[in-house]
Formats: sequence, C-alpha cells, structure tokens
Amino acid sequence: MWWVFFVSGSFSVLFFSLFFLLSWFFFLILWEKISILFTWEIYSSFGCVFDFSLVFDWISVSFGCVVLLISACVMLFSCEYMAEDKFLPRFSWLVFLFVLSMSFVIFIPNFVAILIGWDGLGLVSFLLVIYYQNFKSLAGGMVTVLMNRIGDVMILLSIGLLCSEGSFSFFFLSVDSGFWVVCLMLLVAGMTKSAQIPFSSWLPAAMAAPTPVSALVHSSTLVTAGVFLLIRFFYYLDKMWWFGPVLFFVSTITMLMAGIAANMENDLKKIIALSTLSQLGVMMAALGVGAWKLALFHLYTHAMFKALLFLCAGAFIHRSQNSQDLRFSGNVWSRVPVTVSCLHVSNLALCGAPFMAGFYSKDMILETILFGDTSLIILFMILLATGLTASYSVRLSFSVLWGTFNFYSCHNWSDEKLCEVVPMMFLMAGAVVGGSFFMWFLFYGEGLCFLGSVNKFLVLIIIVAGGVCGWWMKSFKGVYEEKKFVFFSKSFYGFTYMWFLVQLSSQGVAKDSLKVGSFVLVQGDRGWFEFLGGQGSFSLIKKIICFGQELSFNSVAIYMSIVFFTLGCFFCLTFLV
Repeated sequence: MWWVFFVSGSFSVLFFSLFFLLSWFFFLILWEKISILFTWEIYSSFGCVFDFSLVFDWISVSFGCVVLLISACVMLFSCEYMAEDKFLPRFSWLVFLFVLSMSFVIFIPNFVAILIGWDGLGLVSFLLVIYYQNFKSLAGGMVTVLMNRIGDVMILLSIGLLCSEGSFSFFFLSVDSGFWVVCLMLLVAGMTKSAQIPFSSWLPAAMAAPTPVSALVHSSTLVTAGVFLLIRFFYYLDKMWWFGPVLFFVSTITMLMAGIAANMENDLKKIIALSTLSQLGVMMAALGVGAWKLALFHLYTHAMFKALLFLCAGAFIHRSQNSQDLRFSGNVWSRVPVTVSCLHVSNLALCGAPFMAGFYSKDMILETILFGDTSLIILFMILLATGLTASYSVRLSFSVLWGTFNFYSCHNWSDEKLCEVVPMMFLMAGAVVGGSFFMWFLFYGEGLCFLGSVNKFLVLIIIVAGGVCGWWMKSFKGVYEEKKFVFFSKSFYGFTYMWFLVQLSSQGVAKDSLKVGSFVLVQGDRGWFEFLGGQGSFSLIKKIICFGQELSFNSVAIYMSIVFFTLGCFFCLTFLV
C-alpha cells in the first residue's frame, strides 16, 4: 500500500509547497501594494495581437492560495478514501489537470488562454464525474459537459467579437455600441458554469463523482469559475444598466429554489450540492447589487467550510458501506468524534453563526442588500432562502449525528485515520478564523452599513427561525415517504427535482425525443416505409412472378377458372344490357 500514499501524497506535498510559496508572494504583494503583469507576444496580424499573459495581483494570488490549500487537503484525504482504488494514479493526474485548468482561469487575463482553462475544466470534470463506470455516472457526466458547453460557446463568440478590439486581454477593452453583446455572453457563460437558473440541473448530477472530487469542485474550482469570471470583468459588466438587476433577480430565485430542494432531499451529497448552489446565489446576488469584493470574500470563506463539509460527508459515506441516504444513518457522534466536530463547525459556518467564517461575509452581503433599494418581494425571498439554509443544516445535523440509529444491524465503523483528520484540521481552522483573517487583510471597511436595531438583528432572527424549522422537519421525515397527502407528495417531488428543472433540461427532453424516434422507427422505417418501399415492392413482384410461374405450368384448374370467369362476366353484361 506504500505506492498509494506515494502517488496521492506526492501531489499533496506539491500543492502544499506551492501554497506556502504563493502565500509568501501574497504577503509581499500586500506589503508593497503592487500588481505584476507578464506578457509574451506570440503572434500579431493586422493589428490583432495574440499574446500570453500572467497577472499577479491580490485577487489572483489570494484565490490561488485558497485553491492550492483545498487541493492539498483533498489529495491528502484521498490517500485514505481512494486507497482501494486500482486506478489511483489516473485519479491523481486528473485532479492535477483540474487544478492546472483552474489556474489558467485565475492567473491569465487573456480571453483565448482563459478558454483553454475553461474548456479544460469542462473536459476534466466530465472525466471525473464518469470515474465510476456506470449508467448514473455517464448520465451525470453528459448533463454536466453539455450544459457547460453553452458557456464555452459564449466565450468562443466573445473571442470572435473582440477581434475588432485589437487585443483579447480585459485590461484593454473599450466600451462601444456593440460591447453589450460581449457582456451578455459573459453573463451567460458565468451563469452556466455557476449553475444559475435555468442551468442548475447539472450541479446535483455531478455528485456521481468521487467525494474528494466533489469537495474540490464545489468549493474552489469548477462552480466558482463563473463567479470569478464575472468578478474579473465586473468593471466592464457593471457599465451595462441591465446587468445588476438581471443577475440579482436570477440569483435570488436560484437561492430560494436550492434552499427548498435541499430541505426535501434525503441524499447526503445532494443536500451539500444544493447548499453550494444556494451559496453561489448569494455570491451572484452580491455582484447584482455591485458589491464584487463581498462576493469574492464569500467565495473565499465558502470554499473553506464547504470543502470541510464534503470531507466530513466522505468520511461518513466511506464508513457506512457507501450509503448516502440520511434515513440509514444517525447517532454517529460517539463513533467518529473528530469528524462530527468538524461537521458541526462547517454547518455553523454555513448558517452564518456569529464569529464563524460565513458570518463575516454572508452577514455583510445581507446587510448590504437590506441597506440598498430592494423590492419587498425580492427581499422576502432572500430572507426566506437564508432561513432555509439554517433549516437544512440543522436537519442534516440532527438526522446524521443525533438522530435514531437506523443503520444495518451488522456494520463496522473503523477508527479515524491520520490522513483524514489532518486535512479536516486545516480546513476547520479556515472555517473558524478564515473570515476574520480575510476581513482584516483584504476586505476591511467593505460593506459598511448603518442599519437600525431591528434590521441589524433581522438576519440573526431569520437564522434562528430556520434552525427551529429544520429541527421540526427532521421529526416529520417519514411524512414524505408515506405520501399521506397527495398534493404534498406531488409538491415534494416537484421541489426535490428543483422545480422540475431536471426533467426540463435532461430527462423530459430526452424522453419525448426518444418517444418520437421510436414512433418514427416503428411506424415509419419498419412500417409504412417498408410496406410502400423495398419490402412491399419485393412482396408484390414476388406474387406476380409466382402467378406467372403457375400460368406457365399449364395448370388446367387455372385455365378453367379463367374461362368460367370470362363466361360469367359475358352473361352478366348480356343480361344487364
């Protein structure tokens, strides 16, 4: 088993080394207050320059540190989680390519080079989703890659439209009459990669990937690439008057839909995936109101506690015979105390509990929305989504940790391993002190709002009310299964399938197209086309030939039949006339 630790451990050491090196560079940039831009001109033709650029500013370097830290922890966790996998080297190289593609998106301000990383994320994510070779993984991988291809096409069209600008770098863009088309394409690209409505169905489908991959994807790489792209281009996107309202409206609906679906879901990994979708809506809402620094702040804090949450879920799944159903778990706090403690910390940070990482960013975003000029309906939806976040977090804690023991009678929960505990400790430190660290170093003074006492405590009241609702919902978990109420059961399935987005984007479209194809195949190609075409002509010619052969055999019966038929026709015509 030494080669298992060598393969994954070597990548983990590499990521940790790059993390410490980049952290030193990050503090140097903050101290000197500088930004570094490297540019290599590759080709120039008719005033259009193709160059390769690298930008090292506080945004790219800080986000790179977060990605490398989480990647290192995930690879160290994989030493235990994927220890029995025969193809661990392939898995490790795929994760390395995944991180490399994300680095292209982070450090390169050029549209063409961003497309390399953007396409790389889509391709490698497809290979990781179908890592377990079964039909469910294949279906999830196809939905993921096809949905993300929409964003890839938008980036390609943007590159074509920017040929008139003379450069593909976002440092040299100019706002002209046709620039709104480029902004619209960038908005659609960011929405597809970050799974905003109506492109949300691929995010839970991507849960077919191994849990360490899910921890990496849902914290700092694939789904956050869309948010990071919009943050990078926010200076230009914000010049469009429609950008903020459209993004704010779409993100609010996404938050509400994800919160309702997470409260109705019983799959452990899908609950966390829908939680990621809800928090992506929070980041997009911050961009919609113009607070791009707060969106970046929440991106960093969310990466810490969401990666920790996925690693804790992976530890539970690894010990419960790969069962992800909440109904087959419970009362595990005495078996894995460190994992349970980390899960509590990540859940508290997700809810926005005071002085945790999520509190500093999420509370500032909600206060900024309350301080601004917002519709009452939209504000109600945002507060409801915030309460639902606390609801499904408390429901998850009660069902998995303190609920009744519902697992199989014969089971064996092994002790916690060092390869699991060490990455959890790193990420738990980020989930506890990460919010205050980033606030003091990067975002001090952002989101300064003067609210009344009622509005100031409104978010905390909503969180407490959502937690009480989650405790109440865990007691009535069986109502969903027994389907006592017809209306409620139909509504339950509608909410679970994300307002039927799953059927509308994948299953429903495929079902109707397959029905039409089957009808055309049976009634057309194998039916009337054959009857009127080759098979029908062949049958008719065959009958004519057989009749001619019978005539050529001088059959007396046939000749007598023809004579009597002719005489009968003659007499009938004679009498009728």
